Amino acid sequence: HLTTSLPLPSERDHLRPRIDMIVFMIDIKSKYSLKNVEASLAHVDASFFLGKVCFLVTGVGRVNYCSVEMNAIWKLGEVYCSPVLFCELELEGIRVATAQRLLRMLQICAGHIPGFSALSFGTLMRSSADD
Repeated sequence: HLTTSLPLPSERDHLRPRIDMIVFMIDIKSKYSLKNVEASLAHVDASFFLGKVCFLVTGVGRVNYCSVEMNAIWKLGEVYCSPVLFCELELEGIRVATAQRLLRMLQICAGHIPGFSALSFGTLMRSSADD
């Protein structure tokens, strides 16, 4: 399910499936994109930041057109203890690899990978980023 911002409308709460993972997309060419994500973060329960949130930064192949500071994006990942992934949507191979990575993360967050929890996955992502 996709939405452009949070909170989600409450009138459809009874029809909404369980939310297993939230991917915040940030277009590196749009300051509005980052501001929208920052405003939406206030509407996410703190327990979701334990392995069930990630930030997907798009447009990284066009660094000449950046409107968003990379430090601001890295800081979001640090503050919310969530992984930051980078993707160039215009390149099919990278788009497919990113989609597969997100799908695997979702499987973990939804509990479909025995012996592996979203919390342990989040810890693994943070420790690999520190290397």
